[in-house]
Amino acid sequence: MKPLISNIVTAVTGTDASILAAKYAIVLAKQYHCKLTAVYVVDTATIRQLALSKIFIQEEAAEYEKSLENNGNRYLAFVEELAHAKGVKAERMIRRGAIFTEILHAAEEKKADLILLGGWEKDTKTRDIIGHSHREIMANAKCSVVLVKEPNIDQIYKNA
Repeated sequence: MKPLISNIVTAVTGTDASILAAKYAIVLAKQYHCKLTAVYVVDTATIRQLALSKIFIQEEAAEYEKSLENNGNRYLAFVEELAHAKGVKAERMIRRGAIFTEILHAAEEKKADLILLGGWEKDTKTRDIIGHSHREIMANAKCSVVLVKEPNIDQIYKNA
């Protein structure tokens, strides 16, 4: 019989909640010997909307996209370091597009059994964008989705 969980995808946004979800994913991957993929999405869909709405000029949009990509690479490197510290190999993946669409595509490509998302954010702007993406992922995923809200994950991660 195939294990219930063998491939995990965790969405990394750089928020505290997504880093906690990544720690949760690392602990799961270690305990259940799963493959782990950390995915960061450069939200070009929102950047495109801002440019079309004349909120950004083209040069600003390109600069902002490059900034998001640099941030994404830093966040993914951090998650990779966290995983390495626990003896877990984490594959890094950076994608471009709408957050929910790209997370779902990454999960399908990796044949994920589980998608882990960070819990809700206190910051209203971040919560609105991420909340919409989370709802779309939960509604449209072809595998199980867990919204990580474990209050003791830092301690669990340290003890793993």
